[in-house]
Amino acid sequence: MKAKYEIVEDGIKDKILSGAYDVGAKLSTESELMEEFSVSRYTVRRAVGDLENEGYIYRIQGGGMYVNDWQAAQAKNTASNRMIGVIATHIANYIFPSIINGADQIISDNGFSILLANTHNDPKLERRSLTTMLQSNVAGLIIEPTQSTLPTQNRDLYEKIKALGLPMVFINAKYDIPELNAPSVTTNDTGALKQLTNYLIELGHERIVGVFKVDDLQGVNRMNGFIKAYQEHATIALESNIIMYQSMDPIKQVLAKIEHAIQATPRPTAIVCYNDQLAIRVIDMVKSMDLSIPDDISITGFDDYNVVRYMDPPITTMVHEKERMGHDAAQLLMELIAKKPVKSIVYGPEMVIRDSVKKIN
Repeated sequence: MKAKYEIVEDGIKDKILSGAYDVGAKLSTESELMEEFSVSRYTVRRAVGDLENEGYIYRIQGGGMYVNDWQAAQAKNTASNRMIGVIATHIANYIFPSIINGADQIISDNGFSILLANTHNDPKLERRSLTTMLQSNVAGLIIEPTQSTLPTQNRDLYEKIKALGLPMVFINAKYDIPELNAPSVTTNDTGALKQLTNYLIELGHERIVGVFKVDDLQGVNRMNGFIKAYQEHATIALESNIIMYQSMDPIKQVLAKIEHAIQATPRPTAIVCYNDQLAIRVIDMVKSMDLSIPDDISITGFDDYNVVRYMDPPITTMVHEKERMGHDAAQLLMELIAKKPVKSIVYGPEMVIRDSVKKIN
């Protein structure tokens, strides 16, 4: 739990970093800060003392407190800093350790260290992570956007990062903020799901359920690929079914929707899952309904997660580059830091066919 002075310090610093307080702007008085944060004068003085030591503010005797030219100070510090910030939605599980490992290989080889932050796909945590990175004077950023289909609540901080000239690279998706002009490393999710869905249709599947997370751009693009495949097979388009969910939806709620779709008459013959993580849960649920995979229903995933080849049955899936993505993103960032021109990278789709899908006669 943060001390009271740290809460005051972070509150003022966030306004400075986001541009709510411009350089040279006069801050609230000690009394006003005491009232705003419901703290003592000692707590306020402890907080502003730290901010002054860090170069964010300066005081004029008898004239109040003002925002210092902290951007110029950070620009000098960044030139000699050897820390790279990596912000991901889930750093500890699923495919993300592989992404981070790939990035670390390049970052370490170039004499830098990694500062990790985890947003749990929550914009508020992303804001905290961005603020921490700015406070730490990182030399560059690798960022996986949070809820990338929605307008970011942290646009002001991204604009500040751009104004500071701080290099950044997006992975998996990127925000729709053209003026950032930041490169990205992504997968052709639309093309991948179109290929996978067409594969199922070619095997005779018509009644396919697609389950997609729609607050991330990857999910929306994958859903669009699913739709595009059916658009090429207009005679069976009405046989398709789409279930949408968001990051914060309880998994039990998502599985309940899928179970309801499976119980329809006639039953769907295949389920296309947003990712392998979901596909694993769906396989467990389908088995609990005394249905066989793939004899009763075929199931596919996405990402080629390292455990899906050992599932019963092994899962047909699309490849996510994982470690290579981290490697390439870090390489782009190193080139940006070196003031070299770079281009975004988009990986083409690659399907891995396993035993969770069968042909329908």
